[in-house]
Amino acid sequence: MGTAIKDIVSRENISLDQLNNQTLGFDAYNIIYQFLSSIRGQDGTPLKDSKGNVTSHLTGLFYRTINLVDRGVKPVFVFDGKPNELKAETIKKRTEIRTDAIQKHQDALEKGDLAEAKKFGSRALKLEPKMIDDAKELVSLMGFPVVQAPSDGEAQIVSMVVNKKLDGCVSQDYDALLFGVPLLYRNIGVTGKRKVPGKNIYADVEPEKIYLEKVLEENQITREKLIWIGILIGTDFNEKFPKIGVKTALKLVKENDSFEKIIEATGFKPDFDYKEVEAIFQNPKATDDYSLKFDLPDKEKVIDFLCGKHDFSTERVSNAVNKLHAKLDEKTKQSTLGQWS
Repeated sequence: MGTAIKDIVSRENISLDQLNNQTLGFDAYNIIYQFLSSIRGQDGTPLKDSKGNVTSHLTGLFYRTINLVDRGVKPVFVFDGKPNELKAETIKKRTEIRTDAIQKHQDALEKGDLAEAKKFGSRALKLEPKMIDDAKELVSLMGFPVVQAPSDGEAQIVSMVVNKKLDGCVSQDYDALLFGVPLLYRNIGVTGKRKVPGKNIYADVEPEKIYLEKVLEENQITREKLIWIGILIGTDFNEKFPKIGVKTALKLVKENDSFEKIIEATGFKPDFDYKEVEAIFQNPKATDDYSLKFDLPDKEKVIDFLCGKHDFSTERVSNAVNKLHAKLDEKTKQSTLGQWS
């Protein structure tokens, strides 16, 4: 998911306490994928209730969000809408990867190889409509705004940040920078250590802050040229140019003042319209039909939803939601607006 521009993006490690009083737009699909991938059993199987419904994402959304609110974060969850037609090929490839992972996960389980099962289990996840509906219902019951984007959630968040409705974007994907978000936060929904892909070692995961302006200044490029880099190395909307990594792409955009000249320099003729891909990032599709009203959590409904419907521990959920309610009720009393802010 996203664009592989990591190696030319400078970032600053931060503590979660530095997010105090920040109203942040969470790329909901992205963070749900994180929870589905990371909150799993030893055999790679996601958490489920007694009816077989996946609950890993609900566990993450509930407890992790409460932790962030306790640090002073004001979360707004932005959900993807209809994917752009240019994403069809990307979606097809993800489906193929997932289908292969499902089979390999099953084979590993039959062999009793838990390490392999866990590896492929995290790749076999699929975000079902019911998971999205459950996620929207939970965060709404917790009192947080839900925004429905017309297309990409990141594009919607960019519009809201630019229009001073939000302070920043929370997503693992660097695509948000191509869309033009001034401030991107990463590793906010995950903590601890993460396995390095393809290696049996783990790396510390620390929250990161990335300023678009700093990325452009340090690389001496414009956002247009950052988008060109994305197109060269591949985005969700187009295939990458062959044998071109991010460093080569950076060199090409610096040496050429038009994408046509870059195409000539590479000798590769893409089978897609680069102008169409560029337009997606230059003109993010967004709506202003949303509310950013924050409410106190509906304690009874949260408990009924998580415990009554999805078999969560009543004692643990009650303690957590009471803690959340007390925290936000205190903020409400301090606010002259009658809602926590």
